Amino acid sequence: MQIENHIYNMHEFIQRELLSHLKKYLTIFPAVAILGPRQCGKSTLIKSLSQHLDEVLYLDMQKESDLNKLLEPELFFESNSDKLICLDEIQLVPKLFSVLRSIIDSNRINGRFILLGSASQELIQQTSESLAGRIGMLHLSPFLINELDYLERFKLQEFWYRGGFPNSYLANNDENSTIWISNYIRTYIERDIPQLGFQIPALQLRRLLTMCAHNQGQQLNLSKLGESLGLTHPTIRRYIDLLEQTFIVRTIPPYEVNVKKRLVKSPKVFVRDSGILHQLLAIPNFNSLLGNPIFGSSWEGMVIENSIVNNSSWDYFFYRTATGDEIDLILKKGNKVIAIECKASDAPRVTKGFFRSLEVVKPNKTYIIAPTNDTYQIQENVTVIGLSNFLKLEL
Repeated sequence: MQIENHIYNMHEFIQRELLSHLKKYLTIFPAVAILGPRQCGKSTLIKSLSQHLDEVLYLDMQKESDLNKLLEPELFFESNSDKLICLDEIQLVPKLFSVLRSIIDSNRINGRFILLGSASQELIQQTSESLAGRIGMLHLSPFLINELDYLERFKLQEFWYRGGFPNSYLANNDENSTIWISNYIRTYIERDIPQLGFQIPALQLRRLLTMCAHNQGQQLNLSKLGESLGLTHPTIRRYIDLLEQTFIVRTIPPYEVNVKKRLVKSPKVFVRDSGILHQLLAIPNFNSLLGNPIFGSSWEGMVIENSIVNNSSWDYFFYRTATGDEIDLILKKGNKVIAIECKASDAPRVTKGFFRSLEVVKPNKTYIIAPTNDTYQIQENVTVIGLSNFLKLEL
């Protein structure tokens, strides 16, 4: 219990960047949904918010006692109309969305409800159908580097190995972190997915997740995955969509440009959290990661996830030709294009194919992100930079 309290107190102390966005959204929308993986810090974020507000009423849809309060939901909401009501794990009670719509329409005041969910908007279809125009959507990820690097205890290697889930990153040691992530994966497969209404054999889903980990940063080959698991191409596609909609994996589409080059058409796949990636691959510590073939792809995944979440208003792609010329990540917003190459070396070197790709994509700026504290140019508009410093830039 003492260890759990230590983790919780540390977590409360860490300022989440989404908090300022949440405060703003509450002045614009009657309801705000915060979506993200289970245990990424959504309820702790609400506790931080409650310190700035008069009263926040928090209900957990996984607790029978809280569900009982909503046996007559219209009466409960009307009786507490003077409070900000937070409903956690809202995807478990989809019938509430239509009730919320009528309550909001009868007294349209902004900042009345916060809905926390562990599944994407696509999986919670009732949200978009019942609350269109009444709800703002925010996404919370596990910790990002720029939320932690001011801490005295922060070490890049520790964050890289353990990942960003608060209970993993803040664990007393790597062994405790590993135990927590192992249990998280098992609970996700055996409880969370069935609760969403998907009956997928646990062993099958575990094997698919592990294969995604082995293919970190590679092109998604649905047919090959299907052959390995004895499943059809469409079934694998549905499973991958589910893993993506529950925030465990991310697929990145290819960047298409108007040139006469053969470009790859399949997306790349990443396990989003580096701690989950390393647990799926049974990598027990950072020294073991250093000697593992996944080392470079692990760094790439961490850089890409932090970069995408930190720049959530930008579209994201990768670029690769059939001959192997490649850019790891392209961020695009309007006419502005940023190229990012990930190199897990403090003295990074890039290939001729990378520079050929820059000639085609023509980005406004290019960054080579490496585990370094230095920032320097290797040619005009091509800058080597550490991840923490990159995330502080105004793109």
